[in-house]
Amino acid sequence: MENKNIIGGLAGAVILTILNESLKNVNEDMPHIDLVGKEAVQKTAEFFGLDIENNDSLQGTAIVSDLITNTAYYSLIDGEKNDLWLKAASSGILAGLSTVNLPGKIGLNDEPVTKTFTTKAMVVGYYLIGAFTTAAVIRLMEKIQSQ
Repeated sequence: MENKNIIGGLAGAVILTILNESLKNVNEDMPHIDLVGKEAVQKTAEFFGLDIENNDSLQGTAIVSDLITNTAYYSLIDGEKNDLWLKAASSGILAGLSTVNLPGKIGLNDEPVTKTFTTKAMVVGYYLIGAFTTAAVIRLMEKIQSQ
């Protein structure tokens, strides 16, 4: 994996997080991906006999975990010419659909990401924007490196 992929993946993960954090309280249909992340962190900590009682610590840990995992995922996006954009689109859609469909199947509350059709569509849209951001940064870095 090249640096351009990691930097692109980080850019995509940051954009995804900014979208969720800045828009989650706009109206009741907005997704709250962070709540699923916080629950996942809390359940993982409890599995290891820990309890994160401080909500700020839990929120911070969930955001850092999301940034790390989403950076790793988006960093896998790569391709020549238009393949990059196709892979970004498919990766974004897959991540969004997974975020909508997996929480309930692994014992997490899926309501924050499945409340309405609009909520589900926004989740997929957020991940798609993150993936396209990744592809754009990769392409930009390729152009800079070739000069």
